[in-house]
This record gives sequence, structure tokens and C-alpha cells, in this order.
Amino acid sequence: MFVLDDLLFRPFVGIVDTLHTLALDEMYDIDALEDELKENQLLYEIGDRSEEEYRERKEELEAEIEIAQEVHERLSSGRVEVKS
Repeated sequence: MFVLDDLLFRPFVGIVDTLHTLALDEMYDIDALEDELKENQLLYEIGDRSEEEYRERKEELEAEIEIAQEVHERLSSGRVEVKS
């Protein structure tokens, strides 16, 4: 019975783990968030965005970047928890 579990269950868990990691990488893409932060700065500098809009969006993006960095840190250390 344990051999059958090892043959059927472990590959499935490996695939799910890989898909989970890829999904988190996509959801918390630090480079894309940093590009969005630069775009926000540029729009403010050329006058397409008010200072209030710029500051609000900058704070949102900085918070998202912080979360993304934490997620990537957990991914690299293997401390990712899946909660249902």
C-alpha cells in the first residue's frame, strides 16, 4: 500500500508544488511592480497624474513590493504554507 501511495501521490504533490510556486511568482512579480512604480513616477513628472494620485499609488505599490519580497523570501527558504 505504501509503495502505491509513493508512486501515485508523490508525483502529484510535486506537480502541485511546482504549479503553486509558478503561480506565486506570477502573482508577486517584483520586476513588474517596480516597473509600475517607475511608470507612476514618470506619469507624475510629465503631468498626467496629480500629486495626490501619485502618492496614493506609490504607497500602494511600495506595500505590494514589500509583500512580494516577503513571498519570494519564503519561497526561497521553503517556508510557504498553503491554507485552505
